[in-house]
Amino acid sequence: MIITTNNENETISEGEKLGRSLKPNTIVALYGNLGSGKTTFTRGLAKGLGITMNVSSPTFTIVNEYHGKIPLFHFDMYRLDNEDELFDIGWDDYHDRGGVCVVEWSEKVPNAIPFNTITVKLTNLGENKRQIEIE
Repeated sequence: MIITTNNENETISEGEKLGRSLKPNTIVALYGNLGSGKTTFTRGLAKGLGITMNVSSPTFTIVNEYHGKIPLFHFDMYRLDNEDELFDIGWDDYHDRGGVCVVEWSEKVPNAIPFNTITVKLTNLGENKRQIEIE
């Protein structure tokens, strides 16, 4: 499915729609350049999961945890040098905690992303316009 959004609120809304359909132990791999809307889309996912906390990029902490009816584990792989660093912080353990793992910069850890992962590719089309491809 390919969607075009024209502003931040529409990007959040599309994330929220997907978030409402997610089940525990789901992984969502986000792909896109800087400024493509990965964190904005994740805000919508969190909203769809019933999370009311403010969602921010975990660039410096690697993972942020948000609690709701289904917890959200929001990963940012931008600063990782290799997949071993991801496994060192307990990547496998997060899968078993009954939440949704959302991974920004998934392209940096291709061997850590399972086959049955939901893939979301975000492309900046200028200003606040985004293309969102969900597989």
